[in-house]
Amino acid sequence: MAVSSNPTASEYIQHHLQNLVLGVHPENGLSFAHSAAEAKEMGFWAIHVDSMFWSIGLGLIFLWLFKKAADNITNGVPGPLQNFVELMVEFVDNSVKETFNGKSNLIGPLALTIFVWIFLMNLMDLVPVDLVPRIATAIGIDYMKIVPTTDVNVTLGMSLSVFALIIYYSIKIKGASGFMAELALQPFSSDNKIIKVLFIPVNLLLEGVGLIAKPISLALRLFGNLYAGELIFILIALLPWFLQWTLSVPWAIFHILVIVLQAFIFMMLTIVYLSMAHEHH
Repeated sequence: MAVSSNPTASEYIQHHLQNLVLGVHPENGLSFAHSAAEAKEMGFWAIHVDSMFWSIGLGLIFLWLFKKAADNITNGVPGPLQNFVELMVEFVDNSVKETFNGKSNLIGPLALTIFVWIFLMNLMDLVPVDLVPRIATAIGIDYMKIVPTTDVNVTLGMSLSVFALIIYYSIKIKGASGFMAELALQPFSSDNKIIKVLFIPVNLLLEGVGLIAKPISLALRLFGNLYAGELIFILIALLPWFLQWTLSVPWAIFHILVIVLQAFIFMMLTIVYLSMAHEHH
């Protein structure tokens, strides 16, 4: 059920950490979950509607802002929006040039999209934790999480997309045989064919673990930092009002660094991984 009018601390925390879930319930059919237990019963294919809504909405805002800046670009004195967009483009472009060693028309736009989109999603963590959930409750929506990057499904979805690009470019640049040879013969190699064959299982294990760890580490690093930040804001909201202001403002200022840093790390690791996919060993 939705949180009561006078929730305990445990109920308050659980309510704010629960997504708005839409799925097929064994008894109720297609419906929204009204508790964490009911959401769990819906299984893997249930959709976190709030995560989808806010992530897609913020993505559309990103596209609209950059499109508006491009349509109104001027050679004279630029406005604040044009300055911001040019700053973002130049920053990402320099990061790509310094890190990416291959040639690709995708890497620049991809890096820009990742950085700005994740930054906007992280930025929602600075919205007061009770503001949107209370508005949602007033219109009959039990749960509403507004920070998509605190949902591991969102961060894992983005990292798996990057992982798919890593596999695609590894095979495209090196060929299927070259990619498999990289997995089977690195890091141990020898001119002796017998030794090569003996080390193939070890090489596959080491390289396979390293390859799979890339999307998992990307997803969990972003999720863990933002989830922890959101949880601290929720805990601060449980304190008396005078302590809330005393603690929330310094934490929010510090959290701005986390918001920017996590978007930057995700972008830079994506560039590094795709650069490695373009390189021949």
